[in-house]
Amino acid sequence: MGCHGSVWTGSFDEAGLRTAFRGTAEAGFDLVELPVFDPQSWPVELTRRLAAEYDLATTASLGLTDDVDISSEDPATVRRGEDHLRAVLQVLHEVGASHLVGVIYGPMKKHQRPATEREVRNGQEAMRRLATYAAALGIRLGVEIVNRYESNIFNTAAQGRVYVEEVGADNLGVHLDTYHMNIEESGMFAPVLETARCLEYVHVGESHRGYLGTGTVDFGSFFRALQLVGYRGPVVFESFSSAVVDPDLTATLGIWRNLWRDGADLGAHASTFIRSSLRAVETLDLHRPPRPGTDPAREDTTP
Repeated sequence: MGCHGSVWTGSFDEAGLRTAFRGTAEAGFDLVELPVFDPQSWPVELTRRLAAEYDLATTASLGLTDDVDISSEDPATVRRGEDHLRAVLQVLHEVGASHLVGVIYGPMKKHQRPATEREVRNGQEAMRRLATYAAALGIRLGVEIVNRYESNIFNTAAQGRVYVEEVGADNLGVHLDTYHMNIEESGMFAPVLETARCLEYVHVGESHRGYLGTGTVDFGSFFRALQLVGYRGPVVFESFSSAVVDPDLTATLGIWRNLWRDGADLGAHASTFIRSSLRAVETLDLHRPPRPGTDPAREDTTP
């Protein structure tokens, strides 16, 4: 169970990283997710030391910009994007991180048109090469399913599953986020079942990105679905407030309201909420129903 570093700080220099690691550990999380947007300047040795000092696992997330868009129709831009993501993966390898997730398949922004077939294909081909590179470093990848205002490539779990299956890399899976699911999906249960065999990573966030349980996300159904499919991957709390987040990220994500100012209180509440939710569904006797026309005694129910 983890927490995004932006709950604690808007900068990831030495002081910011120390704040993020300390806050994550003190709130009772086991993992800190880091926004490695600039791999060339990332403090690798400090990150490694802090992970050991606070006994925290690490992952990373990011969103691509137009100049490093691996789904671009311009071959030079695709190459820059692949080089950028390889540099990020090298940093993650050096700090011992397990995952790179997020909008790593195209630019994270509001688009004015649907993605073309060529853009989708270019991104998948690049992702296939990047997955091979990541596998050699022992890193897993997750493509985050985000809402229509942040990507035009896919917006639902079903679309993301198809994208991942077409890439066909063993270390590439779907990254679900309850904030985005609450916008695009018809419910919080079915998308987990839809992606059960390729679900790699989970973000837990409220509908307004504030305190969990104060918005409209149906967390009960979501956590029941995770338990039903036997999901055992990272479950990471993500929340943003313009009082804390970097101004550039605030603008990209449209964080125009301060739903919270005290990251320590928010993080402690989220840690208790998520851990309690996961523990509660563990007590349920949930069994996936067999598919029609199959023998229940022989049905493979593993996710």
